[in-house]
Amino acid sequence: MNWFSNLTRPGLKRQAEKREAPDNLWIKCPQTGELIFQPDLEAGLWVTPSGFHMRIGPELRFKHLFDDAHWQPIALPDVPKDPLRFRDDKRYVDRLKGYRAKTHREDCMSCGFGTIAGEKAVLLVQDFAFMGGSLGMAAGEAFVTAAQEAVRRRVGLVVVVASGGARMQEGVLSLMQMPRTTLAIDELHEAGLPYLAVLTDPTTGGVTASYAMLGDVQLAEPGAVIGFAGPRVIESTIRQKLPEGFQRAEFLLEKGMVDRVIDRRELKGVLGSLLKLLTPARLTLHAEEDLTAPLASEPAAVQERSAKVKPPRLIKARVGARSRSPVARAAE
Repeated sequence: MNWFSNLTRPGLKRQAEKREAPDNLWIKCPQTGELIFQPDLEAGLWVTPSGFHMRIGPELRFKHLFDDAHWQPIALPDVPKDPLRFRDDKRYVDRLKGYRAKTHREDCMSCGFGTIAGEKAVLLVQDFAFMGGSLGMAAGEAFVTAAQEAVRRRVGLVVVVASGGARMQEGVLSLMQMPRTTLAIDELHEAGLPYLAVLTDPTTGGVTASYAMLGDVQLAEPGAVIGFAGPRVIESTIRQKLPEGFQRAEFLLEKGMVDRVIDRRELKGVLGSLLKLLTPARLTLHAEEDLTAPLASEPAAVQERSAKVKPPRLIKARVGARSRSPVARAAE
């Protein structure tokens, strides 16, 4: 005990003690390096003052897009955990356990049903934090389930995409999800229902080559990286320097690959307007759903629902003929 302890009253001693500040109180903007107070960043939906859109997970997407932050979770079916018994420097099953503990979800997809700006819709969100949002059997099955739910409820499907591509640990089984998701979108078109794709940072690989670019309307967040192969691979192949901003959302908008680059804070209103415009009135009259009804979250409920809903066809020959979208039908 030193002389300071002897002379200092207990109340003053507590004030003199060093206080630890939370590690995440200030967040650095990846674009400008500016330090931003985290509560201010959360209030702005994780969009920095410079306009940089930081990556966010499914929970924040659901809270922001669904009215009153209220939605009905849609249970997703289980798939084989490690069909190829894959192992590199770590076993695939161990990687899955680690990401499940980190993100508290079974895989990269989360699905819910609710109203977006007054319009009922099924919302599917891809989480880049789970193995880079890679497309595997679980993600493919989640997409098919979301499309089936949209057809059953007669509402539109909105998918928020964030992925690095197909999941290599599942090999050809992951590549099979590309045609499966495409055919699920065909089922939506055959039912006259809209499919809206929201491309976020990043959207690359086999996901770009399938459901990410098949929306009736393609929306993208500012600055999002969207493409198939990486810039270095392309430059080494064509032996040319790529233009500045290549594979960014604004570049794709200029080239006609996306329909609109939309700020995250305006996304909810735009999605609601598009759903209202593209969903036929004859279907919305029958789309009444009670959001307070019991949730289909138990395995038994999933099995019962799966038995009633016919799965999309895995292979379907279409030579020069593709299902018409609601936009094409409206033009007729």
